[in-house]
Amino acid sequence: MNATQIWQILFYLFCLITLIQVFYYLFFFARLAFYKARLKTTSQTHPVSVIICTRDEAANLAKNLPGALVQQYRTTHEVIVVDDNSFDDTKYLLEAYQKTYKQLQVVELKQEAKLIPGKKFPLSIGIKTAKHEIVLLTDADCVPASECWIEKMQETFDEQTEIVLGYGAFHKKSGLLNKIVRWETFHTALQYFSYALAGKPYMGVGRNLSYKKTIFYRHKGFSAHNNIPSGDDDLFINMAATKSNTRINIDKDAFTLSDAPKTWGAWIKQKNRHYSTGKYYKPVHKFLLGLYTFSHILFYPLFAASVIFYNWELALIVFGIRFLIQAVILYPCMKKLNEQAMYPWFFIIDIWMFFYYLIFAAAVFKRPKKGWK
Repeated sequence: MNATQIWQILFYLFCLITLIQVFYYLFFFARLAFYKARLKTTSQTHPVSVIICTRDEAANLAKNLPGALVQQYRTTHEVIVVDDNSFDDTKYLLEAYQKTYKQLQVVELKQEAKLIPGKKFPLSIGIKTAKHEIVLLTDADCVPASECWIEKMQETFDEQTEIVLGYGAFHKKSGLLNKIVRWETFHTALQYFSYALAGKPYMGVGRNLSYKKTIFYRHKGFSAHNNIPSGDDDLFINMAATKSNTRINIDKDAFTLSDAPKTWGAWIKQKNRHYSTGKYYKPVHKFLLGLYTFSHILFYPLFAASVIFYNWELALIVFGIRFLIQAVILYPCMKKLNEQAMYPWFFIIDIWMFFYYLIFAAAVFKRPKKGWK
C-alpha cells in the first residue's frame, strides 16, 4: 500500500466520522432545535416539596435561598433545607429565615453517614421528610431564574410523567472561562434533553431536577449506587428514566442560575467529579455518548490530514456540510436555552472541544472522590 492509498483511506475515514457527527445532529439534536412544548388542555397544580442540601454554604444560602422562598405558587409547597453537618453559620441563618418564611423546613444532620459518601444520604433524608409527592431539587449555590420556577416545573407533570428534567444555567459574565463553562453546560444539556426527546433519557442535573417520591421508593432510592459519592442526579435518572415517564422543561422561567467556577482549577475539579460516574451508565448510553465523543475527537485531526495530504477541496466540502448543519441546528437550541450570545463563538469552541475531551478522558477511569463539597 503506497502513501496515496493511505491518505485516501484516511479521507474515507474522515467522511465516515463526519457522517456519524451529522447523524447525531439530525437524529438527536434537531429534536431540541425544533421542540415545542405540548399545549395542555387542562391545568392542575400539585403540592411540591423543594429540597436543598447544604454543607458549610451559609454565604450561598444568604444569596440564593430567598429566591426559593419567595416563589409565587398558589398551591401548598414547602422548602426543605438539609443541613449536612455544617460548621459555619448555616444553622443561625436558617433559624433567622424560619421566622419570616413559614414554608421553610430545616433538617439538621449531626452525624456522618457511614459507608454512604457524598450527597446521597442527606438528599435521601430530605426526600423522606418531604410531605408532598412531587419533589423539586436544586443546590444551595443556585437561584431560580424567576418567581414562577416551582409553578413552571410542576406543570410539566401528568399522570404518566414521573421525572422532569430542567436546565441549570450559569450567570453570564465576562471572561474566557465563563464562556467555556457555559458552553460545556449548554452542550451537556443539548445531549440529555435531545436524548430524552428521542426516548433515551440518561441523566439530569441536580441544580434543577424534579421527580415523584413513588419512583424514588420504587427504585429503593440510591441503594444501587450508594457506594459512589457522585451520581445523586445522573445515576438515579439513568436507572429510573424511561421513554414514557420522562419529560423536559426548557421554559426560561423554569431555569435555575448559579455562578460559574472562577478558576480553571475549580472547574477542572468539578468536571472530573461529574465525569467519574459515566462508566456506571447503561450500556446503550455509554455506547451512544462514547461514539459521539470519539467521532468529535477524530473529526479535526482527520480533517487536517485530508486537507494537507489528500484533497483540500473535497475535505472542505465534507467539512462544510457538517458546519452548515451545525449552524442551522445549534442556533435554535442555544436560543431555547438562552445561550444565543455564544453562537458567534460556536466554531471556535467546537475546536476547543477536541482538547476538552482529551483533558477529561482520564476522569472516566478515575475512582470518584468521597466528598460532595
